[in-house]
Amino acid sequence: MRQRRLKNEINVVPYIDVMLVLLVIFMVAAPMMTTSSIDVPTVGKANVAPPAPIEVSIKADQSLTLIDRAAKNSREIRVDRKELLGLISAAQARNPEQPVLIAGDRNVKYEAVLSVMDELQRAQVKKVGLLVQTIGK
Repeated sequence: MRQRRLKNEINVVPYIDVMLVLLVIFMVAAPMMTTSSIDVPTVGKANVAPPAPIEVSIKADQSLTLIDRAAKNSREIRVDRKELLGLISAAQARNPEQPVLIAGDRNVKYEAVLSVMDELQRAQVKKVGLLVQTIGK
């Protein structure tokens, strides 16, 4: 009697049949599905222009300067950290929505920028951002 040899092949014909049946089912069912519309919110024009920001600059020697763009005489004032918090708190008392932008010098350590951001957060300033300068090619 002759010994039977084992086959190491997988018969994929039943899998192809099942796949084709599923394809036909999805092709028939897809047009019957109901579609819904999504109401996307629209952006309208703001009634009030956003307030001009307060700019805090951190120089390379970690000295601080402040420019209040909302003030009539927006000039650069050299301040220390205590004066900075006092001036920003006074400006925030007048307009709590006025943003504060922090600009760090290229040579200043990022730790100095983070410490100013942390102090502003402790003073409960709502809007704090970073001022960046794009470098042209």
